[in-house]
Amino acid sequence: MELKKTPLYDEHVKLGGKVVDYAGWALPVQYEGIMKEHKAVRTAAGIFDVTHMGEIIVKGKDALEYLQYIFTNDLSKLTKNRIIYTFLCYPDGGVVDDLLVYKIDEDEYMLVPNAANTDKDFKWMIDNKKNFNIIIENVSDQIGEVALQGPLSEKILNELTEEDLSEIKPFSFKKDIIIADVKALVSRTGYTGEDGFEIYTSSEDIKKVWNSILEVGEKYGIAPTGLGCRDTLRFEAGLPLYGHEISENISPLEGDLKFFVKLNKEDFIGKEVLEKQDKNLSRKVVGFELKGRGVPRENYEVHKNGNKIGHVTTGYFSPTLKKNIGMALIDIAETEIGNEIDIIIRNKPVKAEIINKRFYKR
Repeated sequence: MELKKTPLYDEHVKLGGKVVDYAGWALPVQYEGIMKEHKAVRTAAGIFDVTHMGEIIVKGKDALEYLQYIFTNDLSKLTKNRIIYTFLCYPDGGVVDDLLVYKIDEDEYMLVPNAANTDKDFKWMIDNKKNFNIIIENVSDQIGEVALQGPLSEKILNELTEEDLSEIKPFSFKKDIIIADVKALVSRTGYTGEDGFEIYTSSEDIKKVWNSILEVGEKYGIAPTGLGCRDTLRFEAGLPLYGHEISENISPLEGDLKFFVKLNKEDFIGKEVLEKQDKNLSRKVVGFELKGRGVPRENYEVHKNGNKIGHVTTGYFSPTLKKNIGMALIDIAETEIGNEIDIIIRNKPVKAEIINKRFYKR
């Protein structure tokens, strides 16, 4: 099957990006190297093409009531121009996807699902529309998106707009901002553990925004950044990735993300099972640091006293912390901070210690 290309595909090729298949999209995994790009985001700034992410509009008289029914978080507290992180769950508590919800107006919301899940999410939403008085529209093909991340992000973007970007607080956004002479929606959420912005504009205009940011950012040390360091950055910040720390088989509670599941709100899909699970949780995602040699990788077995107690969900050599660290889904009885476990690397147990999974804090 031919890979889908974002409007920035030719720019990635020009910049020497190593293009790979990511969820059916042709996207750069790196340009000059994952370590170098990771460091650029931690110390200066990096720009990511995230046009592959989906955008779904929900609007109408019953928009809030409908979203409350399909999502785990409580959207009733969401005010205009604010953003909330939440889960779509199956009736059995497994995760359809994790998304950001932007409140555009009283009866209009923009949902941002993961690229690989956009079509699945859209179908799930249509299938659970019931008699709610709403319109659900997948507008992903019309929108381009870049993410500017790093401590110098605001300085760089300030050169391309007359808007006061300091007014855009974390998990909020402004519509109809002019960036590089292009009308855009600009938000401040991030997926790297650093400050930064997401810039949404039309598919036709996103190339101008991308090139303008790279041009003005050059003196600040900006780097074009690929999917490789996007993963190492989010992982150091302890942020989950769908298919790893949460999935159709791993609930938000098992992913240690209970904060985003409001069991005290009215009925939502999956609530009954999640309530039962909350009273008797059998496993949970934890962070760990390897004490011996080796790099922990996804799906490596985790043992305690010779018995398997779980598996690694994500593992890396941390470019920032210079340590081999990981996240693992393990039996609840073994999740205490400081507990010693074994990661099975090349059929040999390697000692590790359970630590807080917020590995990096800026």
